[in-house]
Amino acid sequence: MPKFTERTDVAAGPAPAPGPATAPGPAAVASSPPAEEASPRSGRATLALTSAATAVALMTYTAPMVTLPETAADLHTSLSAQAWLLNGTPLGLAALLLVAGSLADDYGRRRIFVAGTLALGVTTALGALTSSTWLFTLARVAQGGASAALLASSLGLIVHAFPSPRGRLHATGVWGAFVSGGIAVGPLVAGAMPDWRVTYAVLGAAALVVAALSRRALTESRAPRGGRPDLAGAVTFGLALVSLVAALTLGRDGWLRAPVALLLLATVLLLGLFAVVERRTATPMIDLGLLRRPGFLASSTGGLFTGFAVIGLFSLLPTLLQQTLGLSAMDTAWLFLLWSGLSFAVALQARRLAGRMAPRLQLALGFALHAAGALALLGALGSGTWTRLLPGLIVAGVGSGLLNAALPLLSVESVPPQRAAMGSGAQQTFRYIGSCAGVALTIAVVTSTKGGLAHGGDIALVVSAVLALVAAAAVAALRERTA
Repeated sequence: MPKFTERTDVAAGPAPAPGPATAPGPAAVASSPPAEEASPRSGRATLALTSAATAVALMTYTAPMVTLPETAADLHTSLSAQAWLLNGTPLGLAALLLVAGSLADDYGRRRIFVAGTLALGVTTALGALTSSTWLFTLARVAQGGASAALLASSLGLIVHAFPSPRGRLHATGVWGAFVSGGIAVGPLVAGAMPDWRVTYAVLGAAALVVAALSRRALTESRAPRGGRPDLAGAVTFGLALVSLVAALTLGRDGWLRAPVALLLLATVLLLGLFAVVERRTATPMIDLGLLRRPGFLASSTGGLFTGFAVIGLFSLLPTLLQQTLGLSAMDTAWLFLLWSGLSFAVALQARRLAGRMAPRLQLALGFALHAAGALALLGALGSGTWTRLLPGLIVAGVGSGLLNAALPLLSVESVPPQRAAMGSGAQQTFRYIGSCAGVALTIAVVTSTKGGLAHGGDIALVVSAVLALVAAAAVAALRERTA
C-alpha cells in the first residue's frame, strides 16, 4: 500500500512561485509541503471550465427524469426495464469514478478531464440516435463513464489551482453549487425541447464546446505513483456493481427468487475479490487504509446515502408527478426547479458556515432536512394539486444544497492533497452506487404496491426519510480522532 508522505504534484508549463498548501480541517495532514500556486487568472479559468463541464454532465444525468414516459414509449421499454433508462449513467459513473480518479492523479488531471468531456459530447450525441432500450442504456452507461473522468479530475484540478484553505473553500463551494445547478437546469432543457432526442444532441454539442476550451485553457498537474493502472480492480468493481443493480431491478418481481439471490451473492464475492486486489496491487484505485480515517468514512457514507435516499427518490419523483397529477414534462421541470434551484442557491451560500459548523455536521443537517421534506410530501401525490408539494420541496431543497456543498470539501479534506482526484472519485463512486440502488429500490417499492402509484410513492417517501435519518446519525457520529 503506498504511503503518502509528501506532495508530488507537478505542473506542465512555467511554474509560479511555490506557496504553502495546508489543507483545511482536522482531516488534513498536519503540515503539507509546498504546492505550486496557480495564477489568479488560471484559477478562474479552471473553476469556470470544471464547473461548466460538471453542470453539463449533471444536465445529461437528469434529462431522462422528465422525459422518461416519452422515451420509454418511443423505445417500447417495459415498466421493469425503465430502471435501466435511469440507471445507465449512474452505473457508468459508479463503475469508473475510482479508476478515473487514480488515472487523473497518476497521468494528468487535465488530460483525463479533456478526454472525459470530449467523450461525454460524443456519447451523448450518439444517445440521440439509438432505437432500442438496450442501445440507449449502453449509450447512457458510456455517458456515465465519460462523466466519471471529468468529475473525478475536476476536484483534482481545483485543488491544484486553489492550494490555500480559503481559496479551496470558495472553489469547492462553487463547484458543488454547479452540481445542483446542472440538476436544476437539466429537466428544464429537456422539457423545453420538442423531442427527447434533440435534448441529447444539444447537450452533446455543449460538452464538445467545453472540451475544446479546456484543452487550450487548463494547466496540467499530476501526482504520479508509478506502476500500472489498476485494471483488475476496475473490472471486479464494475462487475460487482452491475450484479447489484441487476439484483435490485429484478427484485421488484420477488426478492426471494433464485436469480436475485445469486446476483446478490455474486456481488458480495466480487466485492471481496476487489478488496483483495486493492490490497495486493502497487497502485490501487483506492487506498483501503483511508477507511480508517473518520473524515473519509463520513465523505463516503455521505455520498452513499445522498445517492440512496436523495437522488434515488428525486430521479423518479418527476415521472410520478406526471402520472399521478397529470402534469406536463415542462410543468414538472418548473416544479422540480423549486427543489433543485434552492439546492443551487444554498450550496453557493453554504461557505458562510465555514468555521461555524464542521462539514460532517453540515452533512447531518442536510440529511435531516431532506427527511423532513420527504415526510412533508406525504399525501401530496394523491392530493390532486401541485401546491401541496411546495413545503416539502422547499425543505428538501435546502437540505440537498447543504449536502452538495459539504461533500466535495470533505472529500478533498479527508485525503492527502496529492490524491485529491482519488478522494473525489471515491466519494462520488459511493454517491452513484447509492443512486443506482436508490432508483432501483424506489421503482420496486412504487410499482410493487397494490394501492396504486400515489400510495407506492408515499411508501417510497417514508423509506427515503428513514434512510436519510440513518445517514444523519452515522455521519454525525464519525468524529475525527485527536492526536
